[in-house]
Amino acid sequence: MDGNLPKPKILVVDDTPANLRLIMETLKNDYKIVTALNGEKALILAATEPLPDLILLDVMMPEIDGYEVCARLKSDVKTKNIPIIFLTALNEEEDEARGLALGAADFITKPFRPGLVKARVRNHIELKLHRDHLDSLVKERTSELLLTQQVTIEGLATLAEYRDPETGGHIFRTQSYVRALAEHLRNHPDFASVLNDDIIDKLYRSAPLHDIGKVSIPDSILLKSGKLTDEEFTTMKTHAKCGYDAIARATKRLGQNSFLQLAMEMAYTHHEKWDGSGYPLGLKGEQIPVSGRLMALADVYDALISRRVYKPPMRHQTAVSIISEVRGTHFDPRVVDAFLELEEKFKLIALEFADFDDERTALSD
Repeated sequence: MDGNLPKPKILVVDDTPANLRLIMETLKNDYKIVTALNGEKALILAATEPLPDLILLDVMMPEIDGYEVCARLKSDVKTKNIPIIFLTALNEEEDEARGLALGAADFITKPFRPGLVKARVRNHIELKLHRDHLDSLVKERTSELLLTQQVTIEGLATLAEYRDPETGGHIFRTQSYVRALAEHLRNHPDFASVLNDDIIDKLYRSAPLHDIGKVSIPDSILLKSGKLTDEEFTTMKTHAKCGYDAIARATKRLGQNSFLQLAMEMAYTHHEKWDGSGYPLGLKGEQIPVSGRLMALADVYDALISRRVYKPPMRHQTAVSIISEVRGTHFDPRVVDAFLELEEKFKLIALEFADFDDERTALSD
């Protein structure tokens, strides 16, 4: 072993003290050894930080035998990856098969031969350390990839927001609203199968791209201070399809399971309405993806409490009342119910990322 690194930790479990002493004497120079005389103590030590790098586990023990200890360790997310070598006097094939089926890595039969014990332990420790190193590299690369994705999304979203300089905090507010709604609704039986940790994280990271299609809208319409004409509003509505098309091209190259899939859904469907009167597709009810339903409410709330070229910011309570009135017509009623339970959290998010003093004042009224 590398003298500059801490010694690998091995937990040895055997109800016979003489066996423990023999194994300790065999391995003590190369490893940190901890011991247990029974299964209950073994389960405690196996979950104690720093976790063992390897467990040598006697099969035949009173009360809780080695098979049961192994089964419990493998069913616990904290200890399931610790390799286990069974120590046994049994030599029947079905005994080995049972142990291997439970997840054991190897068997050492009694009486122990020190040279064999050393060799088996060394091989499994080296394998474990190599696997840990690979896991570390994968986590590092995954972290780098996620950061690259997030920076790319935020860069594109910020580029779109530059077209409308009065909404700089919009992307931060809406993604925070969406995450708050998703985390709340994950406990609802209708959403539990859809909203897990991975999806909620992707919703949060993808949300800034919901209005990316606005880069296609002329300034004369996007920044108009007065009411849009019917023709101008028809043009404005095309931003949902334009955003979808732009993200879809990237998604096509990355595959349907890419991190942009939810961004594409939100861009396309965040103006759909629960009663089917929205755009661009006129989707109704459950036809609207959950991502679009969440962003629909987040986007409307933010538009109401924010300053725009065509209006001053509304009070928080006024925005809450407006959203409540269109429960079941504009918005999924379950999403509105979640919003009403989270309204103070929405208000705090809006205050944290407010762009202007008059928005903060309106929110504080």
